Amino acid sequence: MWAGGLLLLALAQPPPADMAGSTAGTLEGRPAPADVSPVQHLIDRAETGGRVEIGPGTYRGDLVIDRPLQLVGHGRPLLIGSGHGSVVRIRAQGVVVEGFDIDGLGGGDLGRDASGVHVAAAHAKVRDCRISNTLFGVYLREANDATVEGSVVRGIPGKDPGEKGSGIHVWNTDGFRLVGNDIADVRDGFYIQSSSHGFIAHNTARDLRYGLHYMFSDDNVFEDNTFENGAAGTALMYSRRITFRRNRFLHNRGFASVGLLLKACDDVLAEDNLIADNARGIFVEGSYRNRFRRNIVAESDAAIVLYDSSAENVFEGNSFVGNLTPLSLSGRRTDTRFDGNYWSGNDEPDLDGDGRSDRPYRLSSVFDHLRSNLTAADLMTPGFAAAALGFAERTFPILESVTVVDRAPLVRPPALPHVPRASAAPAAANARGLAVSFGAIAFSVGVMVRRGRR
Repeated sequence: MWAGGLLLLALAQPPPADMAGSTAGTLEGRPAPADVSPVQHLIDRAETGGRVEIGPGTYRGDLVIDRPLQLVGHGRPLLIGSGHGSVVRIRAQGVVVEGFDIDGLGGGDLGRDASGVHVAAAHAKVRDCRISNTLFGVYLREANDATVEGSVVRGIPGKDPGEKGSGIHVWNTDGFRLVGNDIADVRDGFYIQSSSHGFIAHNTARDLRYGLHYMFSDDNVFEDNTFENGAAGTALMYSRRITFRRNRFLHNRGFASVGLLLKACDDVLAEDNLIADNARGIFVEGSYRNRFRRNIVAESDAAIVLYDSSAENVFEGNSFVGNLTPLSLSGRRTDTRFDGNYWSGNDEPDLDGDGRSDRPYRLSSVFDHLRSNLTAADLMTPGFAAAALGFAERTFPILESVTVVDRAPLVRPPALPHVPRASAAPAAANARGLAVSFGAIAFSVGVMVRRGRR
């Protein structure tokens, strides 16, 4: 099996039912008397639908909001939890929590979903909060029509990913909005399970396990997000009709890392995304009728990893630049259609000047087939052995196992004006990686211009 394949297959399996985070824990009630915040008596005295304003200061203990009201902080008041459970527990519909710094003291029970803000009621809004040292940042449990926006989540320093929760965790929730949040150093940036009709936009998730971990959730839209520096940018499983537009999947560079992974996902649309500097750009297994168009996939070891358990997928109008191999096909057949993409490794001529090569561009080779099914073959990818095997294949077609082609490849990179540029990378190495990606695009343009002049 190809390098990292075993780990990616394990990643793509459904989690055990008792795995922390896959099902909701026992719902927390009111905190114990010794753990109660001084803010609690203000909440208990407030009128239904009222507004409770908290000034600057430090307030120790946990609190529960069990009636509709607005809890608003002025001057960044700090809520320091007891360390025994969730700091803020929302148990009534229509609650707003806004303008607080929240510190969970690194405590609580992962099995009970201890969070900075734990929501178990509809129509809640969490805005402009800065949450740190909590197992989960914000947890939405059966919290239909919830909104989390403009908030910052930082996990517990020094803990392994398996000992942490997600930055924003959404479970069994319909109709939610996650907008403009910044998440780092947690297990998964976003964990979304059994939750549909969500809008997730303008968020950043970095320095974690998976930027987005996603299961059994349909009809969600992701726009203008950044998922970077993880074992996987996104891991999508067992879901349908998901839309990705103008997102960035960057610097996911572990042993089996991938930018965008689809396992048993159907009718996904991915357009105008930047997928750059990942070990694998796009991974597709057991997935049907997905469309990838106008994306840039750059500087990956394999631009696409495709299993023959997938069908009716289409790649059109994308730009594949500077990848070690365009396609790693696991299996002996595919009906995936590649139409009018740009491939930086394509040297087929365009004699009639219509902007497309006169002959199809072959994405598959004997070496890539070997690489897809033999772990050690990865070590030979940039070397003479791979080139020699490719030459032998062209000379002696009897070696050919699977032929996959783009029948009308572009000879120049498409403009793709809606694809986002690279973000300011958190490390110099990442900045260099993205510079190489876009340098490769510029180089390809220059080569094609010179070729056209000749």
